[in-house]
Amino acid sequence: MRAGPRRVWGVVVPSGGRSVLVTGATGGFGRVIVFRLAGAGWDVIAGARDQGKARQLEVDAAERGLALRTVQLDVACAQSCHTALGKVSDMTGGGPWALVNNAGIPRAGALADVGDEQARYLLEVNLLGPARLCRMVLPGMTARGGGRIVNISSGLGRVPWPMGAWYSAGKHALSALTHCLRVEAAHLGVRVCLVEPGAFATPMLGRALTDLDTVRDPDSPGYETTARLFASVDRRVPGPEPVARTVETCLTARRPRARYVVGRDARLLVPLHTLLPLAWTDRLKHAVTGLPRTPAAVPPPVPPPGRGPRRPSADVQERA
Repeated sequence: MRAGPRRVWGVVVPSGGRSVLVTGATGGFGRVIVFRLAGAGWDVIAGARDQGKARQLEVDAAERGLALRTVQLDVACAQSCHTALGKVSDMTGGGPWALVNNAGIPRAGALADVGDEQARYLLEVNLLGPARLCRMVLPGMTARGGGRIVNISSGLGRVPWPMGAWYSAGKHALSALTHCLRVEAAHLGVRVCLVEPGAFATPMLGRALTDLDTVRDPDSPGYETTARLFASVDRRVPGPEPVARTVETCLTARRPRARYVVGRDARLLVPLHTLLPLAWTDRLKHAVTGLPRTPAAVPPPVPPPGRGPRRPSADVQERA
């Protein structure tokens, strides 16, 4: 496999030989990313929480003629992160040249229906875990004189969507963290990129549908419409290859952009949400989710048993 310079968007950049740690590598975006990077000659270390899935990933890569290594990594567990980064440091002689924070989980459901424990775990995976890994790889990158960090957020971090408040909140915070880190790490020679995908065909949509079933309040409006929307999107969206191509660009371009919005839906909705008044985008979200815009009619109070409707006082009758 050739690992020399290659041309990306007209710019000659080095490709093979450098090490990259990709989290959440056994499914969705992660699986496609590690296969693409391994095919381009990168020294890929795939982080996976499940050891069985990690072994299967190695088998699938070998069947494609690709070489990659795996490390057990649960981004929500600080001890797992420290253990995994120690192993990666030994594998690479000081830590990875690049980190791709891809691991993430959905959490569908109205804000009122998602408990504290569920919300904390989502933020641990989608925000605190990636931040922890960024902090842990920076010393090695600094010692090498440079590196790359790619954080995969979501278009829903820019377009907060009802029935998914915690997911949007976590991804919005990850985007903010990435923008700060990009400025803070520039003098270290570390370039930091943000990737914000729209909807693509990955297992995450299926997990979001499962979430709706586990937290659903039968009397709560919006759930049935949202479930139908997710199922419809799952049938129509493209595969995740564009996200993998974008990650490769982040790693190989000499001057990568700070942010990449990927997917037709995200490229449409993100600017619309930025430019349109909130009242307009609220109307759109009400229409799409089926959530009512006004309270239901409140019935008049029922009088206590044994008492009829209240009569006006004698004073009032006289004045009438």
